[in-house]
Amino acid sequence: QVRLVESGGGLVQAGGSLSLSCAASGFTFSSYVMGWFRQAPGKEREFVAVVSWSGGSTSYADSVRGRFTISRDNAKNTVYLQMNSLKPDDTAAYYCAASLRPALARLPYEYPYWGQGTQVTVSS
Repeated sequence: QVRLVESGGGLVQAGGSLSLSCAASGFTFSSYVMGWFRQAPGKEREFVAVVSWSGGSTSYADSVRGRFTISRDNAKNTVYLQMNSLKPDDTAAYYCAASLRPALARLPYEYPYWGQGTQVTVSS
């Protein structure tokens, strides 16, 4: 049974940092591209970052590049999202997802497996 469980969300002031984790189980984690997405109320789910199966390649949305860092630990079956210099516009539910696409997938439909999400709220 595939399971993705996010943690680390919370309330932070603008300019602060948060570190999200996503623990995976039930599939061969090291074979999957892992992505982070977010969804704010009334908005569509949007791509945030993605990391290759090896961790050697990453890609970011323009809105977070230079502030967020995605990484993974295949020995721990965990993917991380370090978020620095947070802004109120970063407020959303954050989801991790797993894809078998050969390239760095950026579209939600490319991900068959999703976590339940963790809320990040950035106050001004």
